[in-house]
Amino acid sequence: MLEKFIPNLKVDSIYEIDLEALRRQGIRGIITDLDNTLVGAREPDAKPELLQWLDKLDKHGYRVVIVSNNNLPRVERFAKPLGMPFIHAARKPGSKAFRKALELLKLPRDQVAVIGDQLMTDVLGGNRMGLYTILVNPVAPNDEGLGTRINRRLEKLLRLVMKQRP
Repeated sequence: MLEKFIPNLKVDSIYEIDLEALRRQGIRGIITDLDNTLVGAREPDAKPELLQWLDKLDKHGYRVVIVSNNNLPRVERFAKPLGMPFIHAARKPGSKAFRKALELLKLPRDQVAVIGDQLMTDVLGGNRMGLYTILVNPVAPNDEGLGTRINRRLEKLLRLVMKQRP
């Protein structure tokens, strides 16, 4: 069971993801979290560096969809100006939003990666669906809501348990 919390790849930020290597692995689509993955949880818009990264994804031929547990106004405010498809109130790690994202991407599971900053939502949800999972460090770890702060504490305990396993 603990294996479901282990990402396929761990990097400091989205900018460290080797897009060429992912492409060679057959990855063609990306399901990405929003808050603390692409931008800080309270940042309404994409910064220039993120816009460049998204453009790079497009140039590499990746299809991208945002899957967020946040509400419609928050996710729509961010995604709509970028013309990005999104799913709000996703209830990750549940599988319904991930299945819907796969439909939007029109790709099979083995061609899709999930990028997120939480083991308890993004990694667990992606792994349960058989997707390639990438864990990033949170963009603004001191700017999180109560639910995320609780998840972070559970993640710390989980990491301790995983370290102690033979």
